[in-house]
Amino acid sequence: MVVPRSIAEAIPPGIRLHRRRPARWAPLLGGVLLALLPWAASAETVLEKALRTGELVMVGTTDSPPLMSLNAKGEPIGYAIEVGRRIDAEISAQLGGKVQIRFVPVANSAAMVQAVSSGGAALACGVPFSWERERMVDFSLPIGLSGLRLLTTRPDLDGRPDGLKGRPIATVSGSLGATALRTLQPAAREVSFPTLDGAITALQQGKVDGVLGDSNLLAGLRKARGLASARLVPDDPFTTYGIGCITPENSSDLINIVNLAIAKQQAGYLEGRPDAVASVDPWIGPTGVLGIPAERIRTFFQSNLLSRESLLLLEAAKAKAAP
Repeated sequence: MVVPRSIAEAIPPGIRLHRRRPARWAPLLGGVLLALLPWAASAETVLEKALRTGELVMVGTTDSPPLMSLNAKGEPIGYAIEVGRRIDAEISAQLGGKVQIRFVPVANSAAMVQAVSSGGAALACGVPFSWERERMVDFSLPIGLSGLRLLTTRPDLDGRPDGLKGRPIATVSGSLGATALRTLQPAAREVSFPTLDGAITALQQGKVDGVLGDSNLLAGLRKARGLASARLVPDDPFTTYGIGCITPENSSDLINIVNLAIAKQQAGYLEGRPDAVASVDPWIGPTGVLGIPAERIRTFFQSNLLSRESLLLLEAAKAKAAP
């Protein structure tokens, strides 16, 4: 990935991702995939627009390790960025290198969904799944799992909803955590922030008693900020959900390529390919921010690929049986 020397360079014309050399099987897969893409005569598809303009806009946050953050040089890094690189390479393979992904930063996951659903962007990765969001955008194969938990420095908070009554609890505006808090404990004093980074700062300053949000991102920021005294509670998340990439609704031409790129990455991890392992483990794996055992990652990826294969077989069987 070509990364900016500073975050200012991420604003249009912005960051462009490297187009890596296609795998040796890419031409064959490209021919099959492009033959199946539903090019509409009456409306310009996402990929048609990308071919016309030469770019495809990807949005994301930059304060959400291990998914996305900035390194010491101000360059975006993270698991979602690695997935974006894979998608960029697949798009280049399918479209002959005529389209590049341009990355533009936004404040939070709600802004990511809004940008994609409105057509202002074509792609975002690392987005928590919800059925409400599914109505506005198309979700890819999941790239991970997460859930909602509370990050707190208060020893008397253990995650039980009763304990949140009357307490100042930070959430990110438009997030799943903000919606969940009103259900978990309507009597909590919700304090809304535009970014998770701002909510964590308020916790450090003692302005709130906890931050309710995505447990993976909270764990990443806890490590990045050196908050050794902060705890994630309860042990089991309030709710669990998948994390994936999103594209505009009904953009089957693009979501097919996105899913293919994700499937190749996960298959490569299962095969032990160094490039695939290096795109996962430093962020969520045993040597990464989350420290998830490799066997758990392998089980998750295998389940993803088997589920998708089963769905494809079922769809083929239905098509064959149709009159």
